[in-house]
Amino acid sequence: MSEDPVADEPAEIAEGEILFDEAGGSWWVVAIGPVMIAAVLIMEIVGGGAIHWPVLTIFGVILVGFALLQVAAARQHVSVRLTETTLRQGAQTIALDEIAEVYPENRSSEHQKWESARALGELPAVPRRRKGVGVKLTNGKLAQAWARDVDLFRTELTQAHLAVKLGLGPKKSGPQQS
Repeated sequence: MSEDPVADEPAEIAEGEILFDEAGGSWWVVAIGPVMIAAVLIMEIVGGGAIHWPVLTIFGVILVGFALLQVAAARQHVSVRLTETTLRQGAQTIALDEIAEVYPENRSSEHQKWESARALGELPAVPRRRKGVGVKLTNGKLAQAWARDVDLFRTELTQAHLAVKLGLGPKKSGPQQS
């Protein structure tokens, strides 16, 4: 088995171009712990008292550890990636041809059935600070795809779904030969 990076390209080409991507969590959150520890250290230096290195170290490790855990979990379970042929919601990936219909935004006060449907991905509901997009799967079940920037996501998902229904495959990257 070769470790040639070109060998990984066919899988990427099969999915096509990335149309929408939300990471789910940002690594900058991990910096909050060290900044807080630095602020306390500065106060201890300026205050003229003893510097409590063991306590600062323990709290620093705890703050950074929890932040790393939280960001890693968010990036795994709350990330969204839409390509020309697939939709990944957290750890679940479905092919766009498994989606029968993408519902428009509900602009009325009347509750739509898809708004109480299970979310795609391994989470039981649409994650916090995200909004759902109703989809009907080819097996007849209703579900909610979700994203933070739901308007852009709905537009991209609708267009990608339409392209798949029309039989338009992923764009080929690089020069094409006939």
